[in-house]
Amino acid sequence: MQSTNRNQLFIASCLALLVTSLSFGIRAGILDRLGVQFALDKAELSTIAATAFWGFPLAVVIGGMIVDIIGMKRLLMLAFVFHIAGILLTIFADKFGNPFWSLFISTLCIGIANGTVEAACNPLVATLYPDNKTTKLNHFHLWFPGGIVIGTLIVYFFDKAAIGWQIQVAMMIIPAVIYGFLFVKQKFPVTERVASGVSTSEMYRSLLNPLFLFMIICMFGTAITELFTGQWIQVLLNNVSQNALLILTVTTGVMVLGRGLAGPVVHRLSPAGVLLGSAVFSALGLYLLGHQSGNMLLIAAAIFGIGVCYFWPTMLGFVSENLPKTGAVGIGLMGAAGMFAVSLYMMFMGKVYDGKILNHLPEGADLKLYNSANATVEMKTALAEANKSAGPGIINTTLIIPIVLIVAFTGLFIYMRNKKKK
Repeated sequence: MQSTNRNQLFIASCLALLVTSLSFGIRAGILDRLGVQFALDKAELSTIAATAFWGFPLAVVIGGMIVDIIGMKRLLMLAFVFHIAGILLTIFADKFGNPFWSLFISTLCIGIANGTVEAACNPLVATLYPDNKTTKLNHFHLWFPGGIVIGTLIVYFFDKAAIGWQIQVAMMIIPAVIYGFLFVKQKFPVTERVASGVSTSEMYRSLLNPLFLFMIICMFGTAITELFTGQWIQVLLNNVSQNALLILTVTTGVMVLGRGLAGPVVHRLSPAGVLLGSAVFSALGLYLLGHQSGNMLLIAAAIFGIGVCYFWPTMLGFVSENLPKTGAVGIGLMGAAGMFAVSLYMMFMGKVYDGKILNHLPEGADLKLYNSANATVEMKTALAEANKSAGPGIINTTLIIPIVLIVAFTGLFIYMRNKKKK
């Protein structure tokens, strides 16, 4: 493939992922506001937010299965359609009789679009750079935290200028239109699995490899640690810090820098070593986020950013390099497993969060009333105090996951080192 064509496909892939990450960053920034404007409690907000995470695995599994049949180009055109539909339904949510369902369906559309981008672009990048997969997947995935940085800054500065959340959401249309236009013009290669001659039956048999199953289980934990915390950080810490949204900006900023420097890090430590180090820093970062306040939270956010920085792309790169016969379906299932785990965890923790808040409110308190625009000053004050304890409590509960990952990745590191010696 000509280098010009390869570069343009990579740039278009990065823009498609940028739209995906903007949806995360902007939604994280406006989630509390949607709750107030449409009188939604934390359980309803978590259901809406979680929809993106189970729409994603639905799309990435189906996309991974059909990408070799219909081609990556058609799959990405489908992603473009779902992105535009989801963005427009979000913007005009207040025009529908039931805003909850409009936000639910719009978030589902965006989730499906995001999953379709992953299903097509991950095997595309692996195919474009067969000799440098993990590094290029890290470079590609730096646009996920990069887009979250841009998204949170859009929310922050647009709020300062009193520009409504609908305009903030509409900003996603710009990169969506650009990536759609770029992909339409390009010629796509076949996936690496098809090019290597690995049969479909052999690909599906490879999915039963014990190492692949182990990585799938680990993906549950790495995705929850990174994405649940990132999506809810503003809600969880809004009453603990005056700069809750900037905490997410710091975390994702560190992730952008780290993924940009992925080449020498992966080469020096090996993918298994990178995953072990990531689990250690993630656990330390979450501990600090749950036990600090004020400006110390920014330091905690930076440490947490170092931790989750390499999780997602290195998990995909590890599978692509060490289990290449799993093909696009293998990479797709990894992403699907991560997002599905996040969706379940998010819905579960939304209810737990409401329970923790109610524990600090008067007996018989109506959370919907406390969350509504009609809440009295006393109610708002009581709710803010309840959130001060409830938010960090959810973070401390999530801390268990990276601690388990430290044990799992220690075992993986030892296994891969011994395997290399043989």
